[in-house]
Amino acid sequence: MTDPETKTATPDAPGTSFPRDLPLVPLREAVVFPKLVVPLGVGREKSVAAINAAMTEEKHYIVLAAQKDAEVDDVGPDQIYSVATVAEIVRLLRIPDGSAQIIVQGLQRVRITGFQPESRYFRVTFDVLPDEVGNAVEREALLRSVRGLFEKYVDNGGSILPELAMTAKNTEDPSHFADLVASSPDLTLEQRQQLLETPSVVERLKFLSVFLAKQNEILELKAKIQSEVQQTLDKTQREYILREQMKAIQKELGEDEGGAELKELKEKIEQAGMPEPVKEKALKEVGRLEKIPQASPETGVIRTYVDWLVSLPWNKAASDDWDIQQAAKILDEDHYGLPKVKDRIIEYMAVRKLSQNLRAPILCFVGPPGVGKTSLGKSIARAMGRKFIRMSLGGIRDEAEIRGHRRTYVGALPGRILQNMKTAGEINPVFMLDEIDKVGADFRGDPSSALLEVLDPEQNNAFSDHYLEVPYDLSKVIFITTANVEDTIIAPLRDRMEIIRLPGYTEDEKMHIATGFLLPKQLKQHGLEDGKLTITDETLKKLVREYTREAGVRNLEREIGTICRKVARAIAEKKSETVEVKPGGDVLTVEATIMDQGSKQEEFVLTGQIQKVMEESAIAALSYVRAHYAELGVPKGFFKDHAMHIHVPAGAIPKDGPSAGVTMATAIVSALTGRKVRKDVAMTGEITLRGLVLPIGGVKEKLLAAHRAGIKTFLMPKKNKKDLVDVPQEVQDTVDIKLMETIDEVLKAALLPGPSVTPAQIEASRPSITPPPAH
Repeated sequence: MTDPETKTATPDAPGTSFPRDLPLVPLREAVVFPKLVVPLGVGREKSVAAINAAMTEEKHYIVLAAQKDAEVDDVGPDQIYSVATVAEIVRLLRIPDGSAQIIVQGLQRVRITGFQPESRYFRVTFDVLPDEVGNAVEREALLRSVRGLFEKYVDNGGSILPELAMTAKNTEDPSHFADLVASSPDLTLEQRQQLLETPSVVERLKFLSVFLAKQNEILELKAKIQSEVQQTLDKTQREYILREQMKAIQKELGEDEGGAELKELKEKIEQAGMPEPVKEKALKEVGRLEKIPQASPETGVIRTYVDWLVSLPWNKAASDDWDIQQAAKILDEDHYGLPKVKDRIIEYMAVRKLSQNLRAPILCFVGPPGVGKTSLGKSIARAMGRKFIRMSLGGIRDEAEIRGHRRTYVGALPGRILQNMKTAGEINPVFMLDEIDKVGADFRGDPSSALLEVLDPEQNNAFSDHYLEVPYDLSKVIFITTANVEDTIIAPLRDRMEIIRLPGYTEDEKMHIATGFLLPKQLKQHGLEDGKLTITDETLKKLVREYTREAGVRNLEREIGTICRKVARAIAEKKSETVEVKPGGDVLTVEATIMDQGSKQEEFVLTGQIQKVMEESAIAALSYVRAHYAELGVPKGFFKDHAMHIHVPAGAIPKDGPSAGVTMATAIVSALTGRKVRKDVAMTGEITLRGLVLPIGGVKEKLLAAHRAGIKTFLMPKKNKKDLVDVPQEVQDTVDIKLMETIDEVLKAALLPGPSVTPAQIEASRPSITPPPAH
């Protein structure tokens, strides 16, 4: 490694004349002021080249300008501030890696007027910006004011180097003083650049006066906060000492510090309603707590154990005084269909009213996703007026999740069964064990085996948790489990449950659920009530049939939510106040025929409940054909004696939109030329009078409709190519999608070769029958 090269020069006095074009180094997050000596690190290739160019001159002058964005590495002239500082390189230290360390002294503010054509580094021309000293009295008053604020700023701990603070204190030059204060790190790059661009000394002092006043206020507030924090810490320490002294005094007096706390704990045990064996166990643990020192680690373990015993519900239960008819009404309100499940719950409630000895049922709902198994559990709890607890078993592999850990383990707790019972606060909640078919097993045990005791009506009246080690009665809990398939549930566990199968919904059931439950729910959630959004039954049926293929209704609700979000956005953007969603994406047939003009002199007849926009598209298509009659082989004057009739079947259904423009043009040309349309072709696109094919909406829906109809070739606007990303790959692989820009391309792809004599020519050649003259 070579030794670093060092060059040192004596700086010229400020105000010395220098060339009007010099090398420039852009600075990141730095502004150099006149008369200030500043160290800089230079690493970019252009900057090092500029330094080298400056060092070859007799005077090592260089222009230092801040760049607007410090993150940009390769800056351009437009990314450099126009006001800069001419400085002299006082010392240069070259580093072996190609970079350099320089010490510069600012000389003069300048304004960059242009960049010279130099590729290796920036070289600029500039004009000198002299200081504007202003009114002497005002300048002196401001100088004294800012000097006082600056001294206060330094005393408050402002961020400025001590040597700069000393220099500022001793200088009498207002301009130099302002530049010294401006070098404070508390100023942002933009603020320092603003000060550099301000030639008026008075204005710079005014700016610094406001800045220093604000900084002093912030620093004083900071000091006040720190003082308050320190006082709080001192108070806490003082209270700790007093508490320790109080303990010592109580010890000398023979008073028991924890006596009141233990007495309160015993009262809670008496009031908890525990069975006698459990109560004895709890009191025994409290007795142990009285005998051991409070500093012992065992104190926390025992206290936590007793707290768990006290917090569990032992005899508090929800009322069983049910209104059977009201319960049935609630079940019907929340869920459509499912008569078997509802009957089973109502039967239990009815028998329970007559006999208190009936054990709670243990039900297992088996069905595909989205049929309402979990929500049905919530509905049952609401109908019975009981708390609802849900515990997901999916992915559980540790038996301790069910039974808890023994107290010998650090941080041991009861299992999730008793944790949820504590949350319920009652001994007879509706407890749902979700996804019981997805319980796993590994070296930590088999949770399914642990559930055998929980779900066995003969055993769960004395459920034993590893942590509590006392029997707990779960017999009054209504356990409901859910599963997608019953085959993965172990046989002994399956045998303990009453399996109720929830098959997938039929289309009619899905329609009832959508109109009665899902749609009102989504409208309320998206703020689209009061008629803002209307979704027709035909639209819902299309969603059920073509957009969701599931046994349940989860995806159906998701699709309805998607529609609601898009409508909510349209209303929020004031594009519409109310929206009605109708079915889309169907295949329409367009028919066209030639006929004599007739007595009414009609040039054009359009039928099939065509709305305004589609009617205008048909007129545009006919106008294009009439304008190009010669190219299509239509005799001149043909349209004077003949009319076109266009019909779109399914006349009971209103139709609108510009998408059928190219289709109507193709039908008209086919009728005039005798060229048949290919049977496996469908098309969409708006037509202009110049024959251009413009983009349309709903490409995905139209392609899906064409695919369902067995279409092999689909013609669409080229500008809709971007919409193909939403089309399923299966459809793109099956249908030959052709992108069109003009109607000529559409006609070429859609029509078969025609006869040598067109129907229009045949019609035009027929002799006209002239009525005899009147006598």
